Order: sequence, then structure tokens, then C-alpha cells
Amino acid sequence: MADQQRVLIVDDEPDIRELLELTLMRMGLDTLSVPDLKSAIRQVDKEAFDLCLTDMRLPDGTGLELVTYLQHKRPDTPVAVITAYGSMELAIESLKAGAFDFVSKPVEIDRLRTLVNQALNMTRLAADAPENGKAPVMIGDSPAMQQLQGKIRKVARSQAPVFIQGESGTGKELVARQIHALGPRSQAPFVPVNCGAIPSELMESEFFGHRKGSFTGASEDKAGFFQAANGGTLFLDEVADLPLAMQVKLLRSIQEKKVRPIGSQQEVSVDVRILSATHKNLENLVASGDFRQDLFYRINVINLEVPALRERASDIPQLCERILIRIAESYDLPPARLDRGAEQALVDYNFPGNVRELENILERAYTLCENDRIGIRDLQLNEQHSTNGGISIQGTPSSNGGSLVRPVDMNLEDYLLEVEREVVEQALEETRWNRTAAAKKLGITFRALRYRLKKLGID
Repeated sequence: MADQQRVLIVDDEPDIRELLELTLMRMGLDTLSVPDLKSAIRQVDKEAFDLCLTDMRLPDGTGLELVTYLQHKRPDTPVAVITAYGSMELAIESLKAGAFDFVSKPVEIDRLRTLVNQALNMTRLAADAPENGKAPVMIGDSPAMQQLQGKIRKVARSQAPVFIQGESGTGKELVARQIHALGPRSQAPFVPVNCGAIPSELMESEFFGHRKGSFTGASEDKAGFFQAANGGTLFLDEVADLPLAMQVKLLRSIQEKKVRPIGSQQEVSVDVRILSATHKNLENLVASGDFRQDLFYRINVINLEVPALRERASDIPQLCERILIRIAESYDLPPARLDRGAEQALVDYNFPGNVRELENILERAYTLCENDRIGIRDLQLNEQHSTNGGISIQGTPSSNGGSLVRPVDMNLEDYLLEVEREVVEQALEETRWNRTAAAKKLGITFRALRYRLKKLGID
């Protein structure tokens, strides 16, 4: 039988200590209680605990001091802080100092049990770290990436809200997924939400859910993003795009840990960790009145800056190798390699679109190269090129003799795919489906044609 997990309880009120001891004992845990900071530090010096629960206000100091001490003395021990109701600033300070989480007085037993289970799960994950190979990984060994990885591992051990800042295409969602995967919620849902892609009139329903019949078209009950992420992580991408009215409602749900579906009289408790990201400068938006300062304060407890690709150019060869392997696998084709000149050209390139731009450049180059070797010319770094990889689409005749016109309800990406399909099918028909001849007619390599046929689903 495994050893009982041991929890240190620090509180000067005997009735609170008794409540915590009874609750944890019923959870099968061993506890040790002390009434003050000095006694807590003495016990921490003597032995390791699986979890520490401490009141914020102690007779001889604060829980914040104990959090700081544990960060240095026992960094693998999660510590949760018990705060007076309404002491949100102190709670946030404790999270910034490294606390795992906080719970407000009067202590809700269900909330306490959830917190304890999550914290102890974090301890088990730390013990099993070598076997935890499922976390997505940001590729790169540059100093900037090593620093970021260190921060990711640290914040993954907490429940603190994390704000991820970075230019478009740097991989902010990948950072969020890695934080989730390395944390105690890794077995629960990760729900990514693009805040800029939701129509304002649907936002409340999408975030909080609705009841059947609550509005026209609500034919059944629907859970919102918060309920979908319950027990796990809610990732708010492009959070700067939220309208002010929604920011107010979001703040309340984050603080109260409750949501009210549209059409319901009852609030629903939710337990989610909030991660958020944007490529915009939120501080400037707060200053201009376009983003609420209180919401910014609440989601920006811990700040992570994702470096631009030009700030970690030494990672580019490693990134290229991984991306080219992934492209080849996705199309069941042999992988290609960069020649020395092409690799150096990429290292020297500025990449305003960051990793996303690198992926697009390599995917296009992969379809253009000969003999599985990508040269500088295949990269087309200094050329104006269309997103369909070099086939001219302007004024392209359709098979019915007319000209393709983009329907008003079709986005550009879908339109370009339709144009590409039309061009490829026309070339195949004109060559009686001789693929080698069709590739020559289109002015692309046979590999590029195979790639397009697979992408377009043309047999």
C-alpha cells in the first residue's frame, strides 16, 4: 500500500484547523496542523509535504511569506492560500508569488476538496514527469526558448490565470496547450476559444450556454464554453477582441466561478483555469478604455512573452526539419530536405509572420522542389506570391467558359481552393488524366500535383 499523502495545515483558528483536518482525513490524507508561520517553517525544514494549506493572516506573519519560503525551500510542494472573503488582491499576490491556488472564507467544502485533489494530482505528475510525454512541445534550444520552457513548467504547477503575449504566428495556443498538458488538469478538457470569431449577439450563449426556448432558435439546452471546460482549461485566444459588455460578464464568471445560462434562473458552478492570449497590447487598450482594467488585472496574474521567430533564429533549422517531416507524413509523400543555401536564407529572413509564415513557406517550397531538395529558389522569399503556391488565378476561366467570381458568402480561403480545384481538374481533363502531362501543363512538379490532388481530394 502506498504511503499516505501528507498535508501541512497552517491556521491560528482552532475551528478552521479542525474543519480542514476532518475534511482531509475523510479524503484519506494524513495531516499536521500548526498555528503560526514560525511553526510552519520549522516543520517545512524538517520534512517534505505533499501539500500545504495556509491562512493568509497569521499571528506572526502572512501566508504570502510562507509561499515565498516554500518556493525556495520546497519548490515541489504546492501551497494553497486561504483568504478572507473579498481579499482578491492578496489572493492574486499569492498566485504571483507561486501559490498553487487560493480558497476564500467561509471555506466551501466541495471547492476545498477539488483544490486538494488537483494539488495532489500535481504532486503525482511531478513524480511521474519522465513518463509524461504527451505534452505538446515548443521546438527549439535557443536561450529564448529555454527561458520560455522553464516558465511554462513553473506556471503549469499553479492554477493562476496566465496571459500569453506574442506576435501573430508565434505559437501562443501551443504554449497554452503545453501549460494545460503539464498541469494537474491534463486529463480534463482543453477548450480553445477564438474571441474574435464569435458574433457579438451569440457571445453570451456561446460562453455561458442557454436553456431550450430561451430565444428563437434555441431548440434544446446547450452548454457553453465554461461548462465544456469544467475541470479543465479555458483558453481565450485574441481576448482583446471581446466587446466591453462581454468583458463585464466574463469577469464576474471568473471571479465567482459560476455562470448563468441564458433562460435559467439558477447559476451553475464551474471550475476552470483561465489562459488567455492576444497579439495586441492590452495595456494600451486599457489606457484607451477599450479593455476593462479589472479584467486585465484578473487575467494577467502571470505574464508569458512568446518570442518572435527572428529572436530565436538558431531554432529555425530544427523547426524546418520537424515541419518538413510533418508535411510529408500528412500527404504520404517522401520528406524533402533544405540545401545549405536555403537553410541559411531562412535563418537570415525576418519572418514577420513568425512560425506560421515558416510553415507556409515550407509547404509551398515542398510542392515546388525537385528530387526532394529545397533550394533558395523554391522558397520564393522575396517574391509576391499567392496563397495557392504559384498558380495564377486572376481571370482563370471556369470549365463552363465563364470566369470564377467569388460568392459574397464564401471566404477567401475556400474561394482559392475552388479556383485551384477548377484549374487542376481542367488540366487533367485536357491531358486525359495523364498526371505527368497535367503537371507539365500547369508548370509545376509531379510532386506538387500529387500534393494538390491529395489536398483537394481528387482521385
